[in-house]
Amino acid sequence: MAELLQIAQLGNPILRQQAQLVDNVRDENLQQLIDALIATAQASNGVGIAAPQVSESYKFFIVASRPNPRYPKAPEMEPTAMINPRIIAHSTEVVKGWEGCLSLPGIRGLVPRYQAIEVEYTSRDGQLHQQELTDFVARIFQHEYDHLEGMVFLDRVESTHDLITEQEYQQRIVQNLG
Repeated sequence: MAELLQIAQLGNPILRQQAQLVDNVRDENLQQLIDALIATAQASNGVGIAAPQVSESYKFFIVASRPNPRYPKAPEMEPTAMINPRIIAHSTEVVKGWEGCLSLPGIRGLVPRYQAIEVEYTSRDGQLHQQELTDFVARIFQHEYDHLEGMVFLDRVESTHDLITEQEYQQRIVQNLG
């Protein structure tokens, strides 16, 4: 099994820096880091994780949606490494949804995001991909993309009234989803 990495917490300066482009997708260290990020996200019940969150300032992240205690209604998908990602188009529709972050444990925010986005990224095998993402997976992509730009979801919350503790989220929101 891949190594589990320590997750940088809010206040760590790397979370506020712009990440660097990845030059060599086939680099062995990068491939190992991808495996470690996937393992770290799974072990932490994350649905995504960006390289800066493990103190690596590179433009890539993992999108790994699946139901878990933090996101019981998440759709199932294979963990996907998205290297040097870009948002090339987006819907006009913006939807507010609850987000948490492995780098901001214990807090959730109601964050406005585009409902649909068209993205471009390089996969871990060096292939260029273009696809449309919608709803929860589009939200994950936008959240992780922000990490590459030195932003966290708190920067997008419109009001402090849109913040809630993880405990309240689990009691009020998750129980009402069932």
